[in-house]
Amino acid sequence: MTPILVAHRGYAKKYPENSLLGLEQALLAGACMIELDVQMSADHQFVILHDSHFARTSGCIDSVFDLTINEVSKISVHEPERFANQFNPTPVPTLTQFINLLRQYPQATAFIEIKDESLERWGMDFVIERLQQVLMPCLEQCIIITFSYSALASVKKQGDYRIGWILTQFDDEHHQRAKNLQPDYLICNYKKISDEYRNTHQLWQDCGTWMLYDITEPGQAIDWAAYGVDLIETWDIGAMLQHPQLQQVACQHKVL
Repeated sequence: MTPILVAHRGYAKKYPENSLLGLEQALLAGACMIELDVQMSADHQFVILHDSHFARTSGCIDSVFDLTINEVSKISVHEPERFANQFNPTPVPTLTQFINLLRQYPQATAFIEIKDESLERWGMDFVIERLQQVLMPCLEQCIIITFSYSALASVKKQGDYRIGWILTQFDDEHHQRAKNLQPDYLICNYKKISDEYRNTHQLWQDCGTWMLYDITEPGQAIDWAAYGVDLIETWDIGAMLQHPQLQQVACQHKVL
């Protein structure tokens, strides 16, 4: 079996994570699916950002919750610790900007992760409602994912949205909760699944398609696919797609 690769925060090995540049370069490298994170600003606009602050990606210590979208737009998330000034400036993208980009790649699918910090800061119902409004222009290309079980349960009640639950633990309790929720995708750090379990059990097959992260070795990705994992999330999409077997599932996008 050959897994489909998902570009984790875009082509994050080579470009600043969650940047429009890195996200589009992942698609151009052949990614069929990409994953990105969203937080909500002080004026309730979604920006593509993993942390609730900009310290790691820009050196700016401000919280996204304290800044308007106009103030956020002046920050460069070029990841100076990794790339020095190679990508300076790299504006913080809005989710709307990304949706406009995604619509140009109709074959592509995006996993949109709602970060727990924003759910807690602004309220689950409000964030979900706003997110659904922003995603509406290309909802068929989007999958809403989060660690929050209650947020996904709420999304599922509101319509025919595809959802993915990111597991904090891989155990019997979470298996039962997954069976109750029946998400489209189950997402987990592969390190949470012990070798002992893997050698003696099959992954849960009664509650969603599996995606594991973060894997950057082609052989490891192929091994997990043989174990029943359909999707592999990776920071290094370009290198992974150089592997002859994984090349077979690359997308040659027709840009609109």
